[in-house]
Amino acid sequence: MNTRIVSVETFVARYSTTGRFKYLPSPGGAQPTRDTVMVRICDDAGNVGWGQSVPSPSWSYETIETVRTTIDHHLGPALIGLDPFDNDGAWRVLNRTIAPSFSTGQPICKAGIDLALFDLTGRALRQTAGERWQRSGRKTITLSWTVDARNLEEVECTVAEARQRGFRNFNVKVGADAAFDVQLCAALRRLAPEAFVWVDANGGYTLDTALAVAPKFADLGIRALEQPLPANHLIGYRKLREQRALPILMDEGVVSLADLETFHQLELLDGVAMKVPRCGGLTEARRILEYMEQHGLFFFASGLTDPDLSLAASLLLFGAFDLQHPAALNAPQFLSGSFLSAVIAIAGDQATVPVGVGLGCAVDESRLRAEQIAAS
Repeated sequence: MNTRIVSVETFVARYSTTGRFKYLPSPGGAQPTRDTVMVRICDDAGNVGWGQSVPSPSWSYETIETVRTTIDHHLGPALIGLDPFDNDGAWRVLNRTIAPSFSTGQPICKAGIDLALFDLTGRALRQTAGERWQRSGRKTITLSWTVDARNLEEVECTVAEARQRGFRNFNVKVGADAAFDVQLCAALRRLAPEAFVWVDANGGYTLDTALAVAPKFADLGIRALEQPLPANHLIGYRKLREQRALPILMDEGVVSLADLETFHQLELLDGVAMKVPRCGGLTEARRILEYMEQHGLFFFASGLTDPDLSLAASLLLFGAFDLQHPAALNAPQFLSGSFLSAVIAIAGDQATVPVGVGLGCAVDESRLRAEQIAAS
């Protein structure tokens, strides 16, 4: 097809939150919201694609404001006139316009554009993600329940809520207090002895603490230790992996395939907890998964409490690559509302992989535009 991009628009999509999660802070005690940026790209043939950026400023350096201004004033204008089917060319322009940091500059921002281009081209081709990738994969993804407990009483409450909603497996936020973390996991294991459980420290441990706590987690049947150290503590990752107490997963540090190739060759990790938005969208995330598949690395999956289109993209990719473990995609746990014409089907802990063309979902554009007017 010989078409050119003629417009790139952004919209704020705001979701209400349910429950407490440390990465959804509540300034001044107010009920927090999950603010995201919807991206609409149109070409001169009238094809339209939608994407979604999901900044999480308490997790990374990107904010709702930086995403919108970067797309509106820099990336969007740079894309005008480009061929939406030339994905490599579009990415060269994106990376030339916003330069790299360690690897990819503003990957969460760029993910919204990447998803919109994937959606636009898929719709124009009348192809699903599976057809484009020539992979059949899973039709449903099992979700895990995020445990972010501040005391042991909350553990019992969150397990009870998880079971009431049909969830059987857990990912646990740790990293602030190793002694409490072990107590928390011991309590969780007593309450859910058959559950698949892994822990995520989000870079919160020192090396000595991580070396001391990893065997204790292993004794409790924890399946992996995700991001135990800050992303730039590479020597520590090698020492942890040499300990062999638990599989060591990286998250925040693996933004591009080049990052993964380097860390793997340096023997710093056993696998990756994949996040589509962290990697700049489906293009790079798929390359990373192909490398992991080729080299036999552990493939775990999570997200950034990302709803709607970002959630759909994750389900498409994880389904195509036959994810074996429960995914920590916790928007269904912590968010309510949708800007899709038909919401993603989730029954208990089973999320249905979208089956339509492009991203497999349709945005309710009239509602999205109406909310922009109401907020202005």
